[in-house]
Amino acid sequence: MELKTILATFTLFTACAQVVNAADFELHNRDRVVFYGDSITDNSPYTAFVEAFVVTRYPNLDVRFFNAGVGGDRVSGGWMGPIDKRLPRDLFSRKPTVVTVMLGMNDGSYRPFDQGIFDTFSKGYEHIVSESKKQIPNARFFLIQPSPFDDVTRTPSFPGGYNGVLKLYGDFVSQLARKNGYGVIDLNTPVNTMLTAALSLDSALAPKIIGDRVHPGGSGHLVMAEAILKSWGADGVVSRTEIDSKLGIGHVEHAKIRDIRMGTTLSWQSTEDALPYPVDRNNPETKLVLKASDFDAAMNQEILKVTGLATGSYNLKIDGSNVATFSTDELASGVNLATYNTPMSLQAGVVLNLTTNKTYTQYFKWRQLEVSLASLPATEVSPAIKSYERAEDELIKLQHKLAKPVSHQFELTPQ
Repeated sequence: MELKTILATFTLFTACAQVVNAADFELHNRDRVVFYGDSITDNSPYTAFVEAFVVTRYPNLDVRFFNAGVGGDRVSGGWMGPIDKRLPRDLFSRKPTVVTVMLGMNDGSYRPFDQGIFDTFSKGYEHIVSESKKQIPNARFFLIQPSPFDDVTRTPSFPGGYNGVLKLYGDFVSQLARKNGYGVIDLNTPVNTMLTAALSLDSALAPKIIGDRVHPGGSGHLVMAEAILKSWGADGVVSRTEIDSKLGIGHVEHAKIRDIRMGTTLSWQSTEDALPYPVDRNNPETKLVLKASDFDAAMNQEILKVTGLATGSYNLKIDGSNVATFSTDELASGVNLATYNTPMSLQAGVVLNLTTNKTYTQYFKWRQLEVSLASLPATEVSPAIKSYERAEDELIKLQHKLAKPVSHQFELTPQ
């Protein structure tokens, strides 16, 4: 047996593959997560982004997600009912084990700080917490400091700006959370930080990230999802694979490597424990947000590092399809495959699309059947609701099935 084959075989069996560890992650098997809030939460991208991330990064974790956001809502409720109707119908009935609450954008009334308006907000929020403690005492709550009104890319309409008001509201939310032993998540600071960086990079495009200054587009929701996932201790690493082209595997995390072949073409089979997070990198606003934030560095690390190569350029193929060409130095430093169009990212994209469709199905069942038809006899409505619940169950099964990583053939060939 040739020395290279002996070494590759030896290294194959001594490499350490580490399974993505969910032990430190906030969500656990059989958790039921409810996102409660106003229009920024209502059927929004950030909730689907969080769910798709959890499903793809922790494919063996069984967690259910529900979106209970309603456009225009305040701490007192809104057009879908007062708070004491909203809470039991849209939150408590879901039997959540994890709840996020984001309110405040509408509560400040888009005007300079007013003590009377703030008092209404604070008392209303305290009522939500009090009722929740009575009805779902064991649920783990995360109160979200409201996402920003964009006073970064456009001039504030009054001294201090409306986002200054929201920060005061956010301070109260933080104090209320800590007083009650709840978690607190700051969405204002990271989004504002991103907006500031985006403005310096592209002053014409940056205002489009939050086009109406209130509701972020999908790219802005990516940063919001990141903040929530960070607060929950989500693992930012998809996998790390280091290969010495002369000796074989050096170090592997969150993946299993086999069938290493060394020669003119370096090839191997890899099965990762998770999928990268799919991002539309062709969207101009998303490209800007990725440059202006740390999303890839913090949440989407799928690192391939190859050392010992002769100086030159190398073409990477996965499953026979070209991915990119890298220099020796780039490969030696490590390239982030999550930022490229790979079979793994395409698979994750299918999961994200399915997650969005599942959310729409769930949304229709809630809004059109459970709420809009509530006045009809239960015998008339229940069969339709049960039908949608069965469809939702099947979509969730498919979602988890499609999130399971599969084996891929990697080939690295000199140009």
